[in-house]
Amino acid sequence: MNAPAKITNILSEQDAPHLTGRQLDKKRFGWLLSPGLPVIGMGILAGYHFGPKASKKVFAMGGPLLLHVIIPALDALIGDDANNPTDDDIQVLVNDPYYDRIVKLFIPLQMAANAFAGYVVTRKDVSLIDQLLLGISMGAINGVGVNTAHELCHRPHKKDHYWAHATLAPLGYNHFRIEHPYGHHKRAATPEDPASSKMGETFYAFWPRTVFGGIKSAIQIEKQRLKRKGLSFFSKQNELFHGWAMSAGFHASMIKLFGVGVTPYLATQAFYGISLFEIINYIEHYGLKREQKADGSYVRTMPEHSWNNNNIVTNLFLYQLQRHSDHHAYPTRPFQALRHFDEAPELPSGYATMLLPALIPPLWYKMMDKRVYAHYQGDLSKANILPSKREQIFKKFALEEKTA
Repeated sequence: MNAPAKITNILSEQDAPHLTGRQLDKKRFGWLLSPGLPVIGMGILAGYHFGPKASKKVFAMGGPLLLHVIIPALDALIGDDANNPTDDDIQVLVNDPYYDRIVKLFIPLQMAANAFAGYVVTRKDVSLIDQLLLGISMGAINGVGVNTAHELCHRPHKKDHYWAHATLAPLGYNHFRIEHPYGHHKRAATPEDPASSKMGETFYAFWPRTVFGGIKSAIQIEKQRLKRKGLSFFSKQNELFHGWAMSAGFHASMIKLFGVGVTPYLATQAFYGISLFEIINYIEHYGLKREQKADGSYVRTMPEHSWNNNNIVTNLFLYQLQRHSDHHAYPTRPFQALRHFDEAPELPSGYATMLLPALIPPLWYKMMDKRVYAHYQGDLSKANILPSKREQIFKKFALEEKTA
């Protein structure tokens, strides 16, 4: 893999090995925005619960306002992140325990926010509409919790995998811990991957394909793992069962504490959180495809197989998930050491800004199809295209070529 084209050094390479993570990372305290998200959620809940009646609807919609208005505005104002760690910097950053603590801090704060939400939404004066709105706000936070699980599920230690299951429990999305590292990373940017969207595919068609395809994939992966050990799928060592049990325990505890009246909140936050995460999946590899070799296998995942963006604010909230190319090239590399590559295809804006366009197919196609076309320099035979839309897409770009 080529070295990043643009590298911002803080000191000379000679001094770099002697620096600490505190000295190297200008964003060191900015990363606290991610575990700070559940705290923001508790602030939204407190504002709704204790604030004046006139402001309740505004607070109830606090999560969507943060995701779809505030963060995109900050991305536009603050712009891109110019910092790119060198190889020496990466070693220092990887060995700094501060970043591991930040990731795991999210989980108890997430649980506290959900418990507070359960209390707030089951008060007698809370309407069903407000309960659903607050469920959406907390679903946004639990959806970002999947990104916390994403950071943990690539680590080699089993205890980190169960931390990942804990943060996935509110959504009941525990199969992600299995499918993502062993399924998606094997098949990313190929037609066989349920988590890679195809050019011409709407998010609404992608959602069931990725959700149910991911569950099916996780079951197959775990079944094969257990078979290699001479065990049945129904063995006590089945990690999927462990994760699902943790999720069932979370939801049962919420109902036990707050009564069945908490159920609309639980269902809403799970649906919204899953959908939010899958919109991000939809964005990350749209239309991109790894080249196939003569034997039918695919080339190694490279920077050009993921859509990237370097907006600093969204990256601080999402553990640099937008530097997705480096993550796929080096899946075990922690978030603080991810790099930007100039050769990676670039999104028009950050993930937060792209969420709403992804829900409006004509707008999404207008923004992204031309970028897929440009990325492949007009050779759309290299793109990952939805078969039913292939003729339509080729015709569309042939017409544009003739009139250009």
